Amino acid sequence: MIAVTGANGQLGRLVIAGLAARMPASEIIAIVRRPEAAADLAELGVTVRLGDYDRPETLPPALAGAARLLLISGSEIGRRTPQHRAVIEAAKAAGVGFIAYTSILGAPTSPLMLAAEHRETEAALAASGIPHALLRHGWYSENAAMGLAPALAHGAVIGCAQEGAISYASRADYAAADVAVLLGAIPATPAIHELAGDEGVDHAALAALIAEIGGKPVVYADMPQAEHAAALKGAGLPEGLAEALADSDAGAAQGALFDGGKALSALIGRKTTPLAETLRAAAAAMAPAG
Repeated sequence: MIAVTGANGQLGRLVIAGLAARMPASEIIAIVRRPEAAADLAELGVTVRLGDYDRPETLPPALAGAARLLLISGSEIGRRTPQHRAVIEAAKAAGVGFIAYTSILGAPTSPLMLAAEHRETEAALAASGIPHALLRHGWYSENAAMGLAPALAHGAVIGCAQEGAISYASRADYAAADVAVLLGAIPATPAIHELAGDEGVDHAALAALIAEIGGKPVVYADMPQAEHAAALKGAGLPEGLAEALADSDAGAAQGALFDGGKALSALIGRKTTPLAETLRAAAAAMAPAG
């Protein structure tokens, strides 16, 4: 049995689908906060169980019988370390033999504020004694696609990344890698996978891609980090998210979101999805019907 936490999320859904294509659905455990929202997975034969990061008592029964676990990092910045520790402790109590964890690219040295909780979780895994793999995900192409509409509306991509390149890959690319590790041999020592897209794209090149796809001029407007965070808040993003995104952009300027090792494409056996492909799909989804 292979269990996946956060199975109702965008990444979790892709992982479940990838696993179901390669093993019986009955051997997959989808751990979710709201089982009723995963009724379609249950209809496919997947075992759906309640498991809430904030309710540790729900986790041991959710993990009962699981041999392997994909711990997908939570989305609540500032709360993730205790949430992840609760899952790791429950996995140890349930006798789970292997954990794969979705960490962040270059976690040990990353300057991103988002990296701190990932480092703490990696330390908790090391202390647990459970065989594990660190799936250090880079930046998702979908993050860039979320800025497509405002960039076209205002004729600008804004940020504070300067000329820093970002190794974008699609969420589906990362999910395929997660599946490959879950189904692979359990490593004798902790395995570390620095996962990132094959090509690095800076914000100026991103603006050029959006201009080409949208058929209108788009430029990159670089600004100080504080101004970028303020602009994101002004656009309606919650303060914590705005600060984290601006901090990540500043980290990109330091090379924190670039990796040229191509470990992701090697793991999935194909080239990673070009950023332009994800942007075009997002643009098509925006287009009015007819």
